[in-house]
Amino acid sequence: METQILWQAPALALLTGYLLGSIPFGVLLTRAAGAGDLRSIGSGNIGATNVLRTGRKGLAAATLLLDMAKGLVAVAIAGALFPGEQILAGAAAFIGHCYPVWLRFRGGKGVATLMGVVLAFHWPIGLVYALVWLGLLAVLRISSVAGMSAAVSAPVAAVALGRADLLPVLLALALIVLWKHRENIARLMRGQEPRIGGSKRAAG
Repeated sequence: METQILWQAPALALLTGYLLGSIPFGVLLTRAAGAGDLRSIGSGNIGATNVLRTGRKGLAAATLLLDMAKGLVAVAIAGALFPGEQILAGAAAFIGHCYPVWLRFRGGKGVATLMGVVLAFHWPIGLVYALVWLGLLAVLRISSVAGMSAAVSAPVAAVALGRADLLPVLLALALIVLWKHRENIARLMRGQEPRIGGSKRAAG
């Protein structure tokens, strides 16, 4: 009985986090708005940057906020229902976004969801994440560079801000973000990565 209780909390935290993270808000919002199947638009990604390529800025903003929120909410629910399992729930939400079962495990790149998770873990790290992401996005207008840099900044900020306990999970999630951006990295090396506001053909 005690063994069952020991594994129930982490298992439920993982399941709750994954199911929340796997909600494909970008796909659902664009479909509901009559903007078509997001997976057949632009890069085919389900995140806010690709939603922006539909020309619907409101939908892109809503996708960004909801993708962030599901990471934050997953950690908050775990804190309330499964104390001590917040890190598991946050990591599971991120994995759910990147590999959602509903879309045959072909999900987004996790940048917005990771920001929500990081904010829930320790808001000062989340602030660094946001400043790096938004700052580089404003200056370079290259979504992939801003997103990858923000993800990498999280484990660095964790150490700098005295939260080395978060280093393993944030480093692991940052590596997944880099892996999900491997095609972007290849385009960056060729000088072919599109900028936000650039041609739709390049974005595809």
